[in-house]
Amino acid sequence: MGLMIIFALTTLLGVFAAISSFRNKNILGVGFSVLTFGVFGWFTVMTIIHHGYPAVHH
Repeated sequence: MGLMIIFALTTLLGVFAAISSFRNKNILGVGFSVLTFGVFGWFTVMTIIHHGYPAVHH
């Protein structure tokens, strides 16, 4: 469950970084933050789908 929380926090940080980079017109920053949002967001969603929330140990 701790890993999913870290992934979720990183996803939120990617969203805030994308907004900030977009406001500052930093194209490279926007690219990296959107990529971070996509990858860690995917990991977060798939971890919730596969293991559930809260995590269930098999």
